[in-house]
Order: sequence, then structure tokens, then C-alpha cells
Amino acid sequence: MKQQNEVNVWSVTWGVLMAVLFSAAAAYLGLKVGQVFEAAIPIAIIAVGVSTAAKRNNALRENVIIQSIGACSGAVVAGAIFTLPAIYILQAKYPGMEANFLKIFIASLLGGVLGILFLIPFRKYFVEAPAEQFPFPEATATTQVLKSGEKGGSQARPLLLAGLIGGLYDFIVATFGWWNENVTSRMIPFGSDLADRAKLVFKNNTGAAVLGLGYIIGFRYALIITLGSLFVWWLVVPGMALLFPTEVLNQWNPAITTAVGAMSPEEIFTSYGKSIGIGAIAMAGIIGIIKSRDIIIGAVKRMKPTAKTTDIEPTTEQKNDADLSLRFIAIASIATLLITFIFFWFGVMGGKLLFAVVAILLTAIIAFLFTTVAANAIAIVGSNPVSGMTLMTLILASVVMVAVGLSGTGGMVAALIMGGVVCTALSMAGSFITDLKIGHWTGTQPRKQETWKFLGTLISAATVGGVMMLLNETYGFASGALAAPQANAMAAVIDPLMTGTGAPWVLYAIGAILAIILTWCKVPALAFALGMFIPIQLNVPLLIGGAVNWFVTSRSKNAEENKERGEKGNLIASGFIAGGALMGVISALLRFGGVQFDYTAWWANPLSELLSLVAYILLITYFIRATRK
Repeated sequence: MKQQNEVNVWSVTWGVLMAVLFSAAAAYLGLKVGQVFEAAIPIAIIAVGVSTAAKRNNALRENVIIQSIGACSGAVVAGAIFTLPAIYILQAKYPGMEANFLKIFIASLLGGVLGILFLIPFRKYFVEAPAEQFPFPEATATTQVLKSGEKGGSQARPLLLAGLIGGLYDFIVATFGWWNENVTSRMIPFGSDLADRAKLVFKNNTGAAVLGLGYIIGFRYALIITLGSLFVWWLVVPGMALLFPTEVLNQWNPAITTAVGAMSPEEIFTSYGKSIGIGAIAMAGIIGIIKSRDIIIGAVKRMKPTAKTTDIEPTTEQKNDADLSLRFIAIASIATLLITFIFFWFGVMGGKLLFAVVAILLTAIIAFLFTTVAANAIAIVGSNPVSGMTLMTLILASVVMVAVGLSGTGGMVAALIMGGVVCTALSMAGSFITDLKIGHWTGTQPRKQETWKFLGTLISAATVGGVMMLLNETYGFASGALAAPQANAMAAVIDPLMTGTGAPWVLYAIGAILAIILTWCKVPALAFALGMFIPIQLNVPLLIGGAVNWFVTSRSKNAEENKERGEKGNLIASGFIAGGALMGVISALLRFGGVQFDYTAWWANPLSELLSLVAYILLITYFIRATRK
């Protein structure tokens, strides 16, 4: 039966609706608890559901377009809420600072558009690479959802069952708190003493979605990520407490008032360990850029349109795999950068030409160079270290802007707006490469995905700007009613830089040197650095999921049977990710509506962690047994 045209009133309308709904939900949840859920999988599930209910035939590519437009929500939200609320937070201390809807909207929109344009030349490099190089965990899960919904039958049943089990499992924890979301070494007295005295702690998130993510990533990358995490948590954190037991190391952050030895392991990680991770991520990105210089040149060359430069008519296959033309990308990129420059000049820098020129050069260079880093991270582990790269952007921007004469509150606003543009660009690049990989696997024309991604970005930017203004009016970001942890971190870093205090350059340098050593030892530095930056409880389950993958695919002496079990495991893992993500949205909506249960006291009881461990073991047992049916 003939495949319907993927771009039509149905797909565009549903895509726009998903962009609005998920932008609002993600913005609220991200500012409330600091977690921005990836919208691709829940949107894919809804797209399959509504197309099935409407009895639309061969709707696979329609659903890809719905997902692609709607997924702009998570990308734009992450870019906006990680940086721009810091302006409101700093307003409480410096009343002269100004933020409004127009600045938030324009910064988010321009950043999103730049992310799309800068990524397109690298599409073929990422989507055509083998799975061993780029496993694309989120794209794998989303594609399984879309294809299973189209095919039904044998693929849909295990995916649906795993989605129900994984979703219910995560929903019970997130909404009712029947058992703790983490198992830690503190659940036993010896482990609690070890954490207090030696600053050694072990944590594992027992969620179904993270377990599924680890399975799809695979054992090798999961091991490297977890080793990076253990390096910080088991060497750096206790090492600092041992070396500086009574010292308050606040040269770069006056907010630190506690001696290292009096801090908890979590506080040492947040205050010091994360900065080493940021330095490692930045250097790993720079190394990746240097190593991929030929790829960058080659990617641009591959964008040359064949139809206009030769007399040979391109084949149908070539047309279906064509990107937007190189000429369009070049003109659109220049136009977007020009608009961004004008926005900086008159909307942010108060008409100061020098400041605007420096700002646009920094923004363009950093956004372009780190685009491949963001795409690399998503392609490898499904997680974008955008907050770390943005923090590094803010530090560089602040140092440079102060050097050219812009400091104080004006410098803070300028650096945060620049950071918002860069953060959104990198977030969009990471999200969009997932969409393009899904399109590659489903036969969707990349040109159409790229074209309609701009509409999703526009809708999401407007929604995020409105929601952010509403939440500030309702709660006030400086009141503490909304956590906004990333924005608070950005505010804490930029304040001393613009007032002359400094930054943790020593810690950044340690991380950078470590990334160089890892690269010299042929260890993937970015994966290791991601582990250093992301909390340990979110890294260990990746290793457990990867170990389950190894176990499932190596138990039989029959290679074909191992392969079948591995593919069945991909379906189950995708179901866990999809169910967990969708139920996370539902739980967020319940919280938004005021339906919230207080289980703080229960989670402080070690028995909640013991129950969590039992539930987790049962979940893993189900996973392994289900691959053999």
C-alpha cells in the first residue's frame, strides 16, 4: 500500500499541538525539580495512538514528522530554563537588571534555529555511522515505538507489555513513592558511617527507564561512563576531604562557607567535583573538534547539490536522502547570525557596537564548534551535557566581556543572553540528531524534517517564554518555590565573574589535563567526562543495563539465538524508556494540578531503599526472562 505524504495538515497540526503541550509541561517540571524529560518518546507514543484511533493507513512517516516537530519542546526548554531564569534570580540582588518575554523568546528562537542550521551539514556523518560507533539509545527506543505501532503483532506486544510494566513501575515511585528511587550505601549503618567519615558513597537509581537506557547503550560505553563517575565520587571527593579537612575553598565561589571535611559527599561533588567534569567535557569537546576537522570539511562538501552542478538527474533514492541545500544553509546561517547581532547590539548591549561584535563572534564560534560535541554525546549515551558546556560558555563570555569593558549587571544580562542562545543551539543540535536518525531508519525525507523543525522551534520558543514569565509572576524564581537548579548554578558562577571574584580555573584545568591523558590512552574522553559530570546514581544503572545486555546476548552457544534475544531486549528496553518517559509526563501534570503525595519521611527510612532494591531485582529478573520467551 502506498505510503502517505508525511507532511500534511494532520501531521503538522499534531506536531504543533505536541510542541505547545510538552513545552509547557517540560518548562514547569524543569524549573520545579530541575529535570527536563525528553519528549521524543512520549510524543511518538501519542502520535501512534492518535493515528491508530483515526484509522490512518501507513502513518509511520506522518508520525515521524509529528515527533520531530513536537520534540523541539524539550530542546528549547532545556536551552531556556538552564540560563535565562538566572536573570530573574539575580534581579533580587541587583534590581537594575531587566528581563522580559521578548528577550527570552528571541534568545530561545535564535538559538534553536542556529542549532538546526549548524547540525545539518553533519547529518550524514552521524546517521550513516555504524551502531558500534554511535548506538543512539533514544533514537533506537523511539524508532521501536514508531515501527511497532505501524507493524503491530509480534513487535508491538513485548514493547507494549514492557512499556506498561516499566511505566507503572516508574509512575508508582514518582507519584506515590512506595519505594525509594535510589538505593544507596547509607541504607546500612556501616555505609552511613563510611559516607560521613571517609566521604565514600554508592548510589543507584532503580528506575526502569534508566535501566533500559543502559541496555541500549551497551556494556562498553556504560562501563566507561561509570568509571568516570567512580573516579570523581570514589577518588576526587574523598581525596579532597582527606587533603583539605578544615579548609574552606571558596576562592572562586564566595557562597561556599563550609570546610571540605564538614561537607557531605554530595556537597563536595556539587561544589568541586562537577567543575573537574566541566573542564574534562570542554577539553574532550575541543579534542573532538580537532580530530573531526576533516569530518567537518567533508560534511560540508557532501552538502553540495548534485542536480545543479551536474547534468545527471539525481535518483529517487538520492532525492529522498537530500538535505536542505548548501546555499540555503549558508544564507540562512548568515541571516540568523546577522539578526542575532542586531538583537545583541540594540536589545542587549545598549547600542555598544564593540560589545555586540565580540558577543556575536563568541556565540557563533562556540555554538558551531560544540554542535558536534552535543550530537556526539546524544549519539553515544543519549544524554547531552549541555549545562556543562553552557557553564563553560558563560565563563568564557564573562571573562572576554569584562576584558573589553562590559561588567556589572549589564555584563551579567549580556552573558546570560549569550549563554541562552548557545545553550539552546547545543540542546537543539543534540535533540535534532536523534530526530534525523529516526528519519534515516524510517525512510523519512531529511529535507522535510529539517524544514518543519523551524516551525516547532518557533512554537516552542513562544510557549517557553510565556510559561517562564507566568511562573516568575506566580512563584518568583528568587523565592525558592521553584528550584531552577541549573539557573541558580549559572547565577552563582556569573555573579563573581562579573564582579571580579573569579572562577575555578584550577579544577577546570585538572579536568582538561585528564581528558588529554584519556585521549592519549585511547579512552573515549567525552564518555568518561560525562560520567564525571552526571551524578553517580544516574551512571551506575547504565552499567547494570549494559551488563544485562551482555548477559542476554552471550548465554546461548547459538549465535543466532543470542542475536534474537538481543533484539527482543531492545524492544523491552525501549518499552521501559517509553513507559517511564510517558508516565513521567503524567506525573508532572498531576503535580502541576496540585496532586502530590508527601513521602519524604518514608524515603528517609532505610527500609524504603531495601524495598527499592527488591523491586529492582524483580524488574531485572522480568527483563532477562522476557528476552527468552
